[in-house]
Amino acid sequence: VCIKNVFSPGNGVASRPQKHEPFEQAPMYVAVMTYLGFGIVTLFGYLRDFLRAVGLEKCHLAQEREEQKDFIPLYQDFENFYTRNLYMRVRDNWNRPICSLPGPVFDLMERVSDDYNWTFRFTGKTLHNVINMGSYNYLGFAENNVDFLKTVADKVNQYGTGVCSTRQEIGNLSIHEELEGLVANFLGVESAMIYGMGFATNSMNIPALVGKGCLILSDELNHTSLILGARLSAATIRVFKHNNMHSLERMLREAVCSGQPRTHRPWKKILIMVEGIYSMEGSVVRLPEIVALKKKYKAYLYLDEAHSIGAVGPSGKGVTELFNVNPTDIDVMMGTFTKSFGAAGGYIAGKKELVDYLRSYSHSAVYATAMSPPITEQILRALKCIMGKDGTTEGLRRIHQLAENTRFFRAKLKEMGFIIYGNDDSPVVPILLYMPGKVVAFAREMLERRIGVVVVGFPATPITEARARFCLSAAHTRDMLNQVLHHLNEVGDTLCLKFSRRKYTSRPDLCAETNLELDS
Repeated sequence: VCIKNVFSPGNGVASRPQKHEPFEQAPMYVAVMTYLGFGIVTLFGYLRDFLRAVGLEKCHLAQEREEQKDFIPLYQDFENFYTRNLYMRVRDNWNRPICSLPGPVFDLMERVSDDYNWTFRFTGKTLHNVINMGSYNYLGFAENNVDFLKTVADKVNQYGTGVCSTRQEIGNLSIHEELEGLVANFLGVESAMIYGMGFATNSMNIPALVGKGCLILSDELNHTSLILGARLSAATIRVFKHNNMHSLERMLREAVCSGQPRTHRPWKKILIMVEGIYSMEGSVVRLPEIVALKKKYKAYLYLDEAHSIGAVGPSGKGVTELFNVNPTDIDVMMGTFTKSFGAAGGYIAGKKELVDYLRSYSHSAVYATAMSPPITEQILRALKCIMGKDGTTEGLRRIHQLAENTRFFRAKLKEMGFIIYGNDDSPVVPILLYMPGKVVAFAREMLERRIGVVVVGFPATPITEARARFCLSAAHTRDMLNQVLHHLNEVGDTLCLKFSRRKYTSRPDLCAETNLELDS
């Protein structure tokens, strides 16, 4: 029996143990073949650039006009090298147009290219009932059930589709305030504010919270919206290794002891920025340990729950519930409605003083148009369902179904021999493919089998860690998942993608985990 002593920092209350999330390394030959593959396509890229320069091959990308040759280049050749010579050859695997509801299955418009993916044309045919393994439809609220969406249709009739004003002018509706109150109640905090765009919830609010003379400690795998917000803030940014508490504490200690560069004055604020679930790795934040460090060094904590709110925790309240951490220990709670709620927009939640401040100083609050009424009602509908305020247990059923689907799918992939990343509770499941040629072949083979997948490679991932990212949903049936797993097993054998050297069985984990309450 493995016994793990775990406690909630500062109050001695036992919380869920933080499981180790191993990032299994592929055999050495895989890394060698991956670098070799990129080397070959890069050499051919330079050859094709030479052929274009001498006029033997047509260049389809934007170029400088002849009369502007003496100007500073607007289109940098080197920056476009990857797009021009690598991405274009495999572009058919991205931006595929769908023509139906993006639920557990969708319809795809067939397209072909006659010039090696520089342009596409539609054939007029439709690929029906493609199993959707790429959308962030965690709880299945991206649906078109007439009975479920009746209140949304009513709000369109009552308010129209748009507000055409900011909240501070004449765009503040009663349903906006109702949603903010419901979000705060759901999260267990004093107040909340909603925004019409999830990306801007991060990028426009972080500059309102920190500025020059402040320090941001950011996880190396944080989302682009967090990175952009940090850069716009003019604060000093330091990056710590992913989920590495030793790296974070070392930076905190140095920041407190040394202060600002040159002057050594104390930092005005130290803000730790992390995500609940990291969307490319599927890993879960080590929240109890981070809360302990932020209390120890008197720092602030910004938690982005875009992928975790609604998706984890017994009642869908995110990583705070998953680890039994008091929400009041999180200074800034951020989340989006674009995933588990089947809508759009985001929120910031926390103390009333924080939210009141952002209402006046956040660019998203002051300048952005208020959230669309039907979108607001869709979020209200989903949130009431999750909280059971609609008089049913449908919300809890979906949460439990998502958890069951996630564990089943992850366990089967491990048994098959794939290398996957992330926490067992995470509905984001990356399968490592590594080699650029295998990434392309994998996406095409899966689509041939009527399975829609998302593949991701460099520069969105490290050059040796290209992957396919699967997103589980409560709307996926067991038959759907078994069908996907069957084809994954076939494609994995055909393309030799089963790189794992670990042995897994379907038997329950023999290591029982026991929580012991400790005095703080």
